[in-house]
Amino acid sequence: MTSQQAATSQQAVAAIVEAGRRMDARGWVPATAGNISVRLGDGRIAITRSGDHKGFLTPDDPMEVSLDGAPLTPGARPSAETLLHCQLYRRFPDTGAVLHGHSVAATVLGMALAGDLVLAGYEVQKIFARQTTHDAAIRVPVFANDQDIARLATAIEPRLSASTPGYLIRGHGVYVWAPDMKLALARLEGLEFLLACELERRKLR
Repeated sequence: MTSQQAATSQQAVAAIVEAGRRMDARGWVPATAGNISVRLGDGRIAITRSGDHKGFLTPDDPMEVSLDGAPLTPGARPSAETLLHCQLYRRFPDTGAVLHGHSVAATVLGMALAGDLVLAGYEVQKIFARQTTHDAAIRVPVFANDQDIARLATAIEPRLSASTPGYLIRGHGVYVWAPDMKLALARLEGLEFLLACELERRKLR
């Protein structure tokens, strides 16, 4: 594991707070939307609490959960979507950080698309794992929104692979993950740029 994949609690908290401010500054986590997590050692995960505004996080705000989503911080309630973070950490052992945002582009495209989103011809595609050229097509899975997170995770599981760049939930937002927070933020920024491009292209039709 990298240092970020086995981050100390202090490192994880600092990474989460910084990521929250960065995502908020770009309009990707309005109100109390979105969630952010980092893998710790011993099967623990540091994650944002339910109801926290990600742009105003303090070092006291993130909490810890187990790999199955059980709260480890007394009296704290994790995000309702904690199980989706846990799913990614279990499925991909090299994952060190997971980000979930609710940008306008992700929300609108998720609702407008009848199926998956296919991205092709963009230079920025190379930010994603196993991508080395713009001359390729990348499929971003799109899932129906579901308030039953365990059921949603079951629908998502078969579509996850080492080459999945992230995924969209209709009317909800986007998920990305990476070995560390720096790369997770870069992948989120790349995917958000591509989603914004796709939205603009649809306006020109």
